[in-house]
Amino acid sequence: MGKIGADFLIGVVGAIVLAHAAYATIIYRSELKIKEEEFVRPPLQVLVEVAVSLGLCFWAALRVPGTFLPILPDSKENRVVMLHSNLDFMVFNHRGKLFPPALEVKF
Repeated sequence: MGKIGADFLIGVVGAIVLAHAAYATIIYRSELKIKEEEFVRPPLQVLVEVAVSLGLCFWAALRVPGTFLPILPDSKENRVVMLHSNLDFMVFNHRGKLFPPALEVKF
């Protein structure tokens, strides 16, 4: 089994542990309703299961996707092929188009 497969399996185990924690909480609350007691907090076992599953799912989320691939500008799938050199100030709609431009420039 490759490294990606093992990390994916860790994520699946984390999801199963999280599902078990949810099931245990539902069972615990139904037992409290039968005993007519008030729900204060989930049991310590459920909190530990949630913490473990959180760690396992984070591990899988960071490891499974793999490496980033570069975006190819010449690809036919890309919509924008050519961009301006200054992308910080691209403005398409604004109220300034109502006023005539002042073209008098003095240095």
